[in-house]
Amino acid sequence: MLDLAWVADNKLPLGEHIAIFVESLTANAAGFFDLISVGLGASITSLTNGLLWVPPLVLIALIAGLAYFLQRSVKLVAFVVLALLLVVNLGYWQASMETLSLVICATLVCLLVGIPIGIAAAHRPWLEAALRPLLDLMQTIPTFVYLIPTLILFGLGVVPGLISTVIFALPAPIRLTTLGIASVPKTLIEAGESFGATRTQLLWKVELPYALPTIMAGVTQCIMLSLSMVVIAALVGADGLGKPVVRALNTVNIADGFEAGLAIVIVAIVLDRLCKQRPAPGQTPPK
Repeated sequence: MLDLAWVADNKLPLGEHIAIFVESLTANAAGFFDLISVGLGASITSLTNGLLWVPPLVLIALIAGLAYFLQRSVKLVAFVVLALLLVVNLGYWQASMETLSLVICATLVCLLVGIPIGIAAAHRPWLEAALRPLLDLMQTIPTFVYLIPTLILFGLGVVPGLISTVIFALPAPIRLTTLGIASVPKTLIEAGESFGATRTQLLWKVELPYALPTIMAGVTQCIMLSLSMVVIAALVGADGLGKPVVRALNTVNIADGFEAGLAIVIVAIVLDRLCKQRPAPGQTPPK
């Protein structure tokens, strides 16, 4: 039998090199990462304070109005109102707003970065091929692995949770934007070119409108992935619904853990229904 002990005895120092790289960043670029931490932390805190400044009943009414404006569904409005009132009744309104702020900021960062990259990858096959293994790595690597360097670089608090959430959720909008743009029929592109449309006009008037359902699916998936990171973010000091879940886990408190988990589910369902694309008039909604 072939002895592979020499393979284990000659271990590649991959982890050591990564540790040295992170330590060099901490030593040489501490000011840069502190600036990012302060800026992101202030943004999330401001958004949270703004949400908490509005009385809960008023904010519930605004969200219900937004639900009707986006989906034109009275049933959805009734569900949103009852679900959010249940969150208030359980005593997790403030934690829910803190979680909502984290999800909104993470989703915005993912979309601002992911959609342009997805568009570029759809137009450049070599870029899509280069990004594919990186996106696979970002989606499959255990969260705690990159939570450690983000904690070292950005310190304890909501910012390392936000950065880790962005890393975890970013592949979704990139992949689905690439898929949506790449699936535009060539006949539509040729029709636009025959009318003298420039590449920018083709992007905004042909490709993006056609790919919008797929891009919106990426937005919804990004929101769900961000919410799935709530408990992980709480382990590094991020406020929100993850904290009571972690606290209940440490004390084996079934009641508190179930209630906090139910609040997370409610926030996830409400956001999913709000972002769901409404079918066009005469179009049968998907089952």
